[in-house]
Amino acid sequence: MNLSDLFAIQALLVGNLPATRRFLFERINWDNRLICLYGGRGVGKTTLMLQRLKDCEQEGGKGLYFAADHIQVTAMGIYDIAAEFFRHGGEVVFIDEAHKRPDWAQEIKSLYDSFPRGRLVVSGSSALAMQTGKYDLSRRAFYRMLPVLSFREYLSIVHGREYQPVTLETLLRDHQRLASDVLGSGQVLGHFREYIEAGAYPFVLEGKAEYLQRLENVIEKTLYEDLSLAEGRRSGGVRVMKKLLWLVATSPPMQLCIESVARDVGVSRPTVYDYLAVLERAGLLTTVPPHGHGARLVRKDSKIFLENTNLLWAISQSLTRTDPLGSLRETFFVNQLFSAAARIRVAARGDFIVDDTYTFEVGGKGKGFGQIEETQDGYVVRDGQEVGHGRILPLWLFGFLY
Repeated sequence: MNLSDLFAIQALLVGNLPATRRFLFERINWDNRLICLYGGRGVGKTTLMLQRLKDCEQEGGKGLYFAADHIQVTAMGIYDIAAEFFRHGGEVVFIDEAHKRPDWAQEIKSLYDSFPRGRLVVSGSSALAMQTGKYDLSRRAFYRMLPVLSFREYLSIVHGREYQPVTLETLLRDHQRLASDVLGSGQVLGHFREYIEAGAYPFVLEGKAEYLQRLENVIEKTLYEDLSLAEGRRSGGVRVMKKLLWLVATSPPMQLCIESVARDVGVSRPTVYDYLAVLERAGLLTTVPPHGHGARLVRKDSKIFLENTNLLWAISQSLTRTDPLGSLRETFFVNQLFSAAARIRVAARGDFIVDDTYTFEVGGKGKGFGQIEETQDGYVVRDGQEVGHGRILPLWLFGFLY
């Protein structure tokens, strides 16, 4: 079996990598025998894998990268290619877009069991399909989710400004010093608006002129390729899910009213619940449940958001050309905390409660404490403010959590 074509493609790809690395790179134990990277389309999984492959080569290791939808892989299969490489002394195989092979999880499982000294790194742009594979690989694989860029990462890769991520506790305690340090090296609010509209995906480096078009392609491919591949959804169901996305994008941050949503999109309540769950697994929506317990509470009082502000901006601009400022603020707050692995819930008083401890109100410059005035560990988060004071914090600083 001749793998020379795959090695030639690999050499070209490794020779054109950006120097900047995503935060997740240093948090992965690359010595694990099987690593599965998942996340939305366009977040940088391929680049992450190739950067690790480059490190392996520089350290004298033997690695092979290929995309599962390459014509040679389609003809020969994942298992046969990787097995050939391992038999000839290969150490680690990086398999991109693995979910595009119908039996990818079984092939990976067989490789894992057949070559105990080999290592595998697998990625897929379909979060749905990669999560489906957990049923076969759960006892073997380490799953890591790569989110969109944080605002901190955006400042690094686009503007060359390097800062360390901070914990939520440090941010709440030292926010004035942290904000002042960042402002000491340049302006922030203008760049924050750039990020909100068109900065959450690494392909911002390829130019902003076609950014919204690329983002619309991400949405379309997720709906019409990933959903049909992973869920077997027919086009009629996909069209309804697209309506759900559009409804969320053009509404203020809302409490879920399933009856109203079902009427608007023309399906039953159980179908709405099903479609919302699918869209969340696909990485297009985020549902924030209430602070409490029980399925009835979750269904009744959850809030739904587009997964990130760029998705919200792109959809709202294509439909209404309006600035959904209130939704953008809360979407950013939810996305950055969720991506940093915080536990975020809808608060009974205030907007959100995080890690069962901290209560937040999120708004513009005039936002006050309102219902959380007497709340212990209650904070106001303001957009349009450079530096906070006391329990009032600038919204942009929550983009430094990862």
